[in-house]
Amino acid sequence: MSIIPIIDLSDPQGPRAVADAIGRTCRETGFFLITGHGADPEVVKRGWQAARSFFDRPVEEKLTAVMPYPGYPYGYSPVKGETLAASLGDAKPADLKETFSFGPSAFQRLDHKPGDDAEAFVFSANPWPVGGDEFRLATQAYYREMSALAGRIMRFFALALDLDEAYFDRFIDHEASALRLLNYPDLTEDPVPGQLRAGVHSDYGSITILMQEDAPGGLEVKGLDGEWHRVPAIADSFVINIGDLMQRWTNDQWKSTLHRVTIPPRDVGRSARRQSMAFFHQPNWDAEIACIETCLKPGETATYPPVGSGEYLASKFRSTVVKA
Repeated sequence: MSIIPIIDLSDPQGPRAVADAIGRTCRETGFFLITGHGADPEVVKRGWQAARSFFDRPVEEKLTAVMPYPGYPYGYSPVKGETLAASLGDAKPADLKETFSFGPSAFQRLDHKPGDDAEAFVFSANPWPVGGDEFRLATQAYYREMSALAGRIMRFFALALDLDEAYFDRFIDHEASALRLLNYPDLTEDPVPGQLRAGVHSDYGSITILMQEDAPGGLEVKGLDGEWHRVPAIADSFVINIGDLMQRWTNDQWKSTLHRVTIPPRDVGRSARRQSMAFFHQPNWDAEIACIETCLKPGETATYPPVGSGEYLASKFRSTVVKA
C-alpha cells in the first residue's frame, strides 16, 4: 500500500475535511496526490504535448534556448547539466535528465526594476527556442493554470494551520514561481555509482505541483520509516509536496520530504523514457518567511530565523549547478 494519500479537493464534506486531510499528510510525509482539482484539462493537455514536442526536437534546436551561463535559472539544460543532491551539500554525479525552465519575468510589469541581486536573479529573462510561439504560449498557459491551483491549495493550507483562509494571499500575490519541464531519456550508457535521474533533494519553496507519467524509474519519497516509497502515477491527478519554506513557516511541523527519481532497470522490455512537469510555487521574492504563530507552542521559540523568499531560492538553485 502506498504511503501517499489521494485527496479530493472537491470532497462533498467541504473545505474543512480537505484541510484536515492535507494537514495530516503534511505532518507525516509532505506528499499527496490531488483529484477534483479543477485545472482546465485542455490547458494541461496542450502544456504536456508542448513539452513532449520540445524534448523531441534535435539538440541543436533545443540549445537555441540554452541557459546563458552555469547558474542561470531559466532556459534549457542538457542531460548531466545539474546535480540536485548538491543542494543538500552532497557530492554526487550529475543527474540523467534534461530540463527547460522559465519564471515570473514572462508575466512581470515591464517598468519594474529589480531592487537587489536576489530579485534580479528570480526575475531573469527567459530564453525561448526558435520555431514559433506555440511552445511558449502553451507552457505559459499551463503556468497560469498551476498558479491558480497553487493559490487554492494555499487556502486549504491556511485552514489546516488554524489560520484565516486568506492568510497566505499577501505572500503570493506577486509570486516568484517557476515551471520546469523535465525529460528523462532512455539510458544509452550505464550510470556511474551513485548516479540517479534526479538526485536526493527537497524542494525549496512553498509547494510543488507535479504532473508525471507512469514510466520505469519513477519518483520516490523517503518515508518516516527511512525507506523509499514509489509515488504512484494516477490519471488526472497531480502530485503535491511542500518545500523548505513551508517547513520553515510551520516550524518543522510539516515536512519538506526528501525525494528522488530512480534509474530504471535495463531489462524493462519497453521504453524507459519519462516526462514530468513541475510547477515550483514560490512566495513573492521579497516575502519574509518567519514562523507562523499557530505553529509555536507556549514557551517555544522558532527553529529558524526569518529568511527572504528570493534570497533562499537563489542560494539553493545556484548550489546545484554542475561546474565546468
